[in-house]
Amino acid sequence: MALRNPVGRANYQPNSFGEGPRESPQRGFTPFADDEQGAKRRLRAESFADHYSQARQFFISQTAGEQSHIATALTFELSKVKIPAIRERMVAHLLNIDETLASKVADKLGLKKMPKAADAAVATRRDLDPSPALSIVENGPERFEGRKLGILVSDGSDAGILKALKAALGKAGATYEIVAPKVTGAEASDGSWIDADQMIDGGPSVLYDAVALLPGADAMDDLILESAARDFVADAFAHCKFIGYADAAVPLFEKAGIATADFDEGCVLIGSAKEAKSFVDGLSKLRVWTASLTSRCRRPHWTLQSVTRKTTKKPRRNLRQRCPLFRHDEYLRRKMRRTP
Repeated sequence: MALRNPVGRANYQPNSFGEGPRESPQRGFTPFADDEQGAKRRLRAESFADHYSQARQFFISQTAGEQSHIATALTFELSKVKIPAIRERMVAHLLNIDETLASKVADKLGLKKMPKAADAAVATRRDLDPSPALSIVENGPERFEGRKLGILVSDGSDAGILKALKAALGKAGATYEIVAPKVTGAEASDGSWIDADQMIDGGPSVLYDAVALLPGADAMDDLILESAARDFVADAFAHCKFIGYADAAVPLFEKAGIATADFDEGCVLIGSAKEAKSFVDGLSKLRVWTASLTSRCRRPHWTLQSVTRKTTKKPRRNLRQRCPLFRHDEYLRRKMRRTP
C-alpha cells in the first residue's frame, strides 16, 4: 500500500534508475491473521503468474489489419523511450506473446539483434484458440447510420450528383457537411448555390468518417494550390477512409502524392446519381482495413516546389511567397538592408 506519492522517472520497482518505491515490511501493509478454521491469508490464484497467455490470445484474435495497427502502436510508444535497454526488454516480453509481432517491432525500432525472450513464471499457453469476439473489426456495426460524410465542393460541382449523394445519406441515417474553399459556399453546375458548413482550412478530413470529392473541373487549378485541400485528401487516404471522387478530382490526388495506381476498393468513382448511392451503400464497412497493410499507411508527401504551376510565362510565386505575412517580413528585411 502506498504511503506517499513517489517522485522521479519511475514509480515502480524494479527499474533501471535505482529509484522509486521500495517494499517496507515494517511500515507496509500487513494482513491480520485470525485463527478461525485456519489462517486468513491474502492469496492469488496460480493463474496470476501467467502474464502472457491472455495477451497472446487477444493478439491472434485480431484481423491482419488490426495486428498491423498494434505493431505500429507499440513501435511508436517504444520509439519515445530513451533507454535502449528498456526498448530491448519490452521486445523480449513480446517474444512470449507472438514472435512475428516481436520481429516487426524490433525491425521498426532498428534493433541490431533480437534479444532473448523474457523469463516467464508460467509458460505461455499455445492451445488457446482465437476468439472473434475480441476483434473490433469482426464486430463492426456494418452500417453508416449516425456517421458523417465530408463533401468537398467548389464552383462547378455537379448539382445532380450532390443531390443524389445527400438523398442516399438521408436514407442511410447518416449526416454530412459541405466543405468548400470559401465558407460562404460555391456555385453548382446548374447555377444553384451550395451553402457550405466548413471552409477547407477549418474542415479537415479527420472530422469525418468518410469523404467525397466533388469539385468542378474549372476550379481545380486553384484548388490544387491549397495545402488544406491536399491534406484533406492525403489524410483521408492515410487513415484508410472511403473516398468517393469525381473525375475532376484526380489531379488533387496526384498533387497530394497519391498516384491512380495506388487506388484501391476504398477509392470509388462517383460519375452518376446511381454511383453516388452505391458509394453510400459501401460506407457500412467504415474503413478500408485491408489498406492498412498496403501503401495507404505511408502518408503521402509533397513539397513546396510541387505545387507551383507549370507555365511558359513568368513562374508563379510558391505558396510561401504568396503569404501576406511572408511578404511583409521580406519587405522589412529589405528595408533594413537599405538603411545606412
